[in-house]
Amino acid sequence: MKSAVRKSSARPKKLTQSFFQRPADKVAQALIGKILVRRLRGKLFRARLSETEAYLGPDDLASHASKGRTRRTEVLFGAPGRAYVYLIYGLYEMLNVVAGAAGQGQAVLIRAAVPLDEWKADLSGPGRLSRAMQITRLQNGLDLTGTQLYFLDNPDYQPIVQSAKRIGIDYALQWKDAPLRFVDATR
Repeated sequence: MKSAVRKSSARPKKLTQSFFQRPADKVAQALIGKILVRRLRGKLFRARLSETEAYLGPDDLASHASKGRTRRTEVLFGAPGRAYVYLIYGLYEMLNVVAGAAGQGQAVLIRAAVPLDEWKADLSGPGRLSRAMQITRLQNGLDLTGTQLYFLDNPDYQPIVQSAKRIGIDYALQWKDAPLRFVDATR
């Protein structure tokens, strides 16, 4: 196993659209340890991703894509590297990143992160993360390689990634036990 921290002189680089043009399970694993950046009213809020979940398109019964293309899911079937933000239980907005090729309906739910730069915030769940970073449905469809909300590579941090079952999808038949949740075991 690799250690969690290594010294590097490399500067973090913004992730490009090509990073997201892979199957959602590969993107979900690769996002662990990356930095989510939110630029808001002249301030930067940064957090290191510690938990993600992959949703593999129309065949995945836990995915919104399994219901087909609708007005709500149109972004999900669009270009990779876009934000897919939706409301759940009428209370929580959830940030997802479209993955794979356009038309595949794959996405990665951003489940949890660790705040950086002495920022004090509870980012221990997808709803809490979105609320703390002020991510709403207004960001639905946003290009996540732009300047408002984006991801940085994190060359100084090497997570130990473990997989587990996704959470809250007991209705998804054989998909409920798929090990498509990824966590940073170093935190």
